[in-house]
Amino acid sequence: MANIGFIGAGNMGTAIMKGISTSSLGKDIDLFAFDPSTEKVEALSRYNVTACASEQEIMDKCKYVFLAVKPQIIEGVLETIAAHTTKDTVIISIAAGIGDEFIAKKTIPEAKVILVMPNTPLLLGEGASALSRNEKVSDDEFEVVLNIFKICGKAAVIPKDKMKEIIAINGSSPAFIYLFAKGFIDYAASVGIDKSAAEELFTQSLIGSAKMITDSGNTIDELIKMVSSPGGTTLAGLDRLYEGNLTDVVKNCCESCTKRAYELSK
Repeated sequence: MANIGFIGAGNMGTAIMKGISTSSLGKDIDLFAFDPSTEKVEALSRYNVTACASEQEIMDKCKYVFLAVKPQIIEGVLETIAAHTTKDTVIISIAAGIGDEFIAKKTIPEAKVILVMPNTPLLLGEGASALSRNEKVSDDEFEVVLNIFKICGKAAVIPKDKMKEIIAINGSSPAFIYLFAKGFIDYAASVGIDKSAAEELFTQSLIGSAKMITDSGNTIDELIKMVSSPGGTTLAGLDRLYEGNLTDVVKNCCESCTKRAYELSK
């Protein structure tokens, strides 16, 4: 039986705890949580989560500790838990831009650190999470954490030095996709199409298009060509997207996201 603790019981931490509790992993794991908001922790009792009175209590009770806090406050949290961190503790951080070296510097040099970049669809069990680890984490320890994110959606292991770059791809990208979707749905409203009908059709188009990328066996360029009849409506729309350099705009968006991640890590 593994003890897993959470420092922070916001949306993401709660989603991970819910995923563990309601899955087959739940029977082998005891969950503990601390958050300055006692109401948040008390609400987790339905997922068999035991409330703790402090960050230090989490550290003393749990081998695996999730730091489910914002990057802006993680330094203070690390300083609080430093004296209670041991060579056996596995620290799992979901704070964007924060590296394992920083965590080890603020706790102990031998700290076992797993970095995770999840995203908000994890709240629905449809997350896309990127994970990496430092060399102190054993294969068995990493497997425990990897399996947790696999039950909450999809999980991929990437090199540690790409954890800031991946944020734009899966961590922040839902917001970019929502803005893209808003443009289509707002257009529908402007031409008198019912909003609920437009949302249903466009969101299903997103889902179906994603499945075509993952399951059709075609490349993205081939999929674009499949929809684009010569002289047709799709090409007329694509021409305007090419004129606006959509792929360059996306690249600039991702580069700005990555730049901010490096700024947060300093």
